[in-house]
Amino acid sequence: MPRMLDVSNDVRAEIGDAEADRLLAGEDAPGSYDCTSCRTPGNSEQERTSTVLFVGDETAVLAFAHATCIPSQVVRVSEEQLRGAVRSITGGDATRPPAAPIPTNDRQATLGITCGLVLIRGELYPALVVEPNGPIARPGSTSLDDDFLPLLLEHGFAPVTDVNERPAPIEGWSALLAMGKLHAVLQPGTNGTQSAWWQAHQPLAVSDGWRAAANKEHTVLMYAAPSGTIGHQPREDLMRQALEQAAAKGLLVAAAMPLAGT
Repeated sequence: MPRMLDVSNDVRAEIGDAEADRLLAGEDAPGSYDCTSCRTPGNSEQERTSTVLFVGDETAVLAFAHATCIPSQVVRVSEEQLRGAVRSITGGDATRPPAAPIPTNDRQATLGITCGLVLIRGELYPALVVEPNGPIARPGSTSLDDDFLPLLLEHGFAPVTDVNERPAPIEGWSALLAMGKLHAVLQPGTNGTQSAWWQAHQPLAVSDGWRAAANKEHTVLMYAAPSGTIGHQPREDLMRQALEQAAAKGLLVAAAMPLAGT
């Protein structure tokens, strides 16, 4: 039976006309599926469905989503990120926030990321709050100074003086939400590509409200503060209070970045 599939030109270019036609004819497309964005059931025989192709270094995975959630698109990720996405489809799950090590000179600091919603001028935005568990040093530096914020400022993040103001966009960065879970924060790489600035050891589950806001705005706000500034806050009102206190002390930077993938 023909499927109500949307196959973008980018997806068609990757999979070829023959495979795209087979999908549209219903030969290679499932009738029912779990939406790769909202994780609720969908049916390509009864509702418009987007084809989403995750492309790694060596392999690719075709997923499906409600067309009302996201458009058909190609999402380029690292092979490791792609394997993580496949694990999330086949039952691998994450119940705690992941962290990624950042090499410094002789030390390793770990980045902790908290997902929450931030209210700005009446609109709810999905936010990532990043805080290392120790000082960050520049590669090769022997200084004990914490260079976390200066490094981010050099990358284009801006100081936050008022949490009620939406951070400015940053070029080349994005937040990768794959299969409904947070996989990485991507930064500009070489030759127009992106590389992982932060990558989850295991995909990080986000709340339905966070995911809905991300799909609505197609934008994620990332806030960052030095170690010991924010702390792990169990409620979003406490997180907001900690952000405002950090901003008042001049210890908060932020940027708005697009949502990559689903």
